[in-house]
Amino acid sequence: MGSSYSFDIVSEINMQEADNAVNQALKEIRTRYDFKGSKSSLELKRDEKKLLIVADDELKLRNLHDILKTRMAARGISPKALDFKTAEKAFEGTLRQEVELKHGLAQEAAKLITARIKQNHKDAQPSIQGEKIRITSKSKDALQAVIQDLRANPPEVALQFTNFK
Repeated sequence: MGSSYSFDIVSEINMQEADNAVNQALKEIRTRYDFKGSKSSLELKRDEKKLLIVADDELKLRNLHDILKTRMAARGISPKALDFKTAEKAFEGTLRQEVELKHGLAQEAAKLITARIKQNHKDAQPSIQGEKIRITSKSKDALQAVIQDLRANPPEVALQFTNFK
């Protein structure tokens, strides 16, 4: 009787790495010439899994987006995990924007991923378990094929592969 292998597909953010990325971005903002005398700032709200961006104008807001995405990517956090909300006017002519850190797989995304796995990989069985997807198969090669497929054609959410058994 053959044994069964499995792994989980999750969408998680390491909040310590997010904190480090924000601190690196703040350090870069303080040293950049185009931000001298600026009211621009980044603030991580760990409990709410949100970032608060304050910028002087649209150009600085776009620059802050670039800095933030670069620093997050360097820390292993996919830019897909950042959900930029609409910027709104704040005090003294500045712009304020919230960025939600996407944590956990939404049901719609999980359904799309499982449907794709069922269609493309007949020997792997996906099952949605809360905010993660468990993939099981009798073959390790089938599990590797699923991972390669998802990495080659990534969905619109940040994914990690964990809990290999």
